Amino acid sequence: MDADHDLELTGRETCYDGFFRLDRFHLRHRRFDGSWTPVLDREVVLRRPAVAVLPYDPDLDRVVLLEQFRPAAYAAGRPAWMTEIPAGLVEFGEALPAVAAREVKEETGLAVEALEPVAEFMPSPGGFAEVVTLFVGRVDASNAGGIFGVDAEHEDIRSFTMDAAEALALMAVPGRIDNAIALIAFQWLALNREALRRRWRSSGRQSPGHGS
Repeated sequence: MDADHDLELTGRETCYDGFFRLDRFHLRHRRFDGSWTPVLDREVVLRRPAVAVLPYDPDLDRVVLLEQFRPAAYAAGRPAWMTEIPAGLVEFGEALPAVAAREVKEETGLAVEALEPVAEFMPSPGGFAEVVTLFVGRVDASNAGGIFGVDAEHEDIRSFTMDAAEALALMAVPGRIDNAIALIAFQWLALNREALRRRWRSSGRQSPGHGS
């Protein structure tokens, strides 16, 4: 399907414009059998692009994770304090590696020494226009842990470390890691951990923004 030829936008209005923006689209699209749908009304939450980072220490073979309150998880009847990885929205004109380094520093207090690109994806394309760029970030986790966050944003984030194998085993515990970004990061690390560890340990320190 081609959006230029198989989709017709007949109208659009903004329903809400706060921290997030909600637009209602009026559109129709071609079906796979060649016919067209009637005009559909679809609400979409618009967010700036986001960056997420799984901090990983290849020397200690440990990851750095976060725990923080999430009102949407509470609204969904899920545990309101979620285990996550550092993430944040991209400000206009920011380079993605710079956002990655900033979010890790704000939420864990650690400096990113190197970045390994993982994936770019949409966590919930049924209603959210958010695109997430995911990295694994090399850090020194020997003194990691504590309470972090930006005071002006009322963030209250607990940072802690785990042995990588122990953290990856959490994927087999129902409900323990229940957000998509962390799950994708964990799954990537499970497949690539030994190769990444060898590369990073043999390459020495690197500047943020470079892959391995």
